[in-house]
Amino acid sequence: MTNDSLLHQIAQERILILDGAMGTMIQRYKLEEEDYRGDRWKNHSHPLKGNNDLLSITRPEIIKEIHRQYYEAGADIVETNTFSGTTIAQADYHLEDAVYDINFQSAKIAREVADEMTAKEPHKPRFVAGAMGPTNRTCSLSPDVNDPGYRAVTFDELVKAYYDQAKALIEGGSDLLLIETIFDTLNAKAALFAVQTLFEDIGKEYPVSISGTITDASGRTLSGQTTEAFLISVSHVPLFSVGLNCAFRWLLRHHTTTYQTHCRNSKRI
Repeated sequence: MTNDSLLHQIAQERILILDGAMGTMIQRYKLEEEDYRGDRWKNHSHPLKGNNDLLSITRPEIIKEIHRQYYEAGADIVETNTFSGTTIAQADYHLEDAVYDINFQSAKIAREVADEMTAKEPHKPRFVAGAMGPTNRTCSLSPDVNDPGYRAVTFDELVKAYYDQAKALIEGGSDLLLIETIFDTLNAKAALFAVQTLFEDIGKEYPVSISGTITDASGRTLSGQTTEAFLISVSHVPLFSVGLNCAFRWLLRHHTTTYQTHCRNSKRI
């Protein structure tokens, strides 16, 4: 049985636990600029501290340890360390050319830990979710209050960035793709279009999950959608799960079953 088939089977039987935050775990290590640079970017012209995705290459043992801790705490699925793993997000660090390696290596090391834990506990198989963050730009809103028609990114640019990320995540060993922390549904639609195009190109489909984020007590996303509108906006694609991240609470719809849990120390699927 393939991992994606096994994932669907287990989801019919019980709730699956997704790991918690990566960034706060990384903060515990008190890393400095040199940790992010490693040998590869020793002479890079731009500061790199805070670009956590790079640690999958420069300090992989730390990322592996974090994955292992979440698995040992009971997680069934860990997310790859790729929240900013697009050319759009990495442009802030002038590292667009490193995107493939960031995503491939992040998926590869998560896969290694997942396989290690599954071998120890065959009754509890572990899975890897290729994390695809929202980027640092919005396709629906203008960043310039004096020019409401301006956009810092186009739909096509987002599609290209997400396609490249998803391809590397799958080639690195991800079992599913998680389009996460969506504050602008148009960004999510670009990501969905990108992964669907990729699946057609490679002749294979993988489970896809979406995690939106609610920005305040109004119950709306940053671009103004209600939770119900957000769900309807992405329901044209067959999804493994739809949820809200720990900014508010998780809501899962898997087939016809709905689970609601409060987000505390971990996210739940």
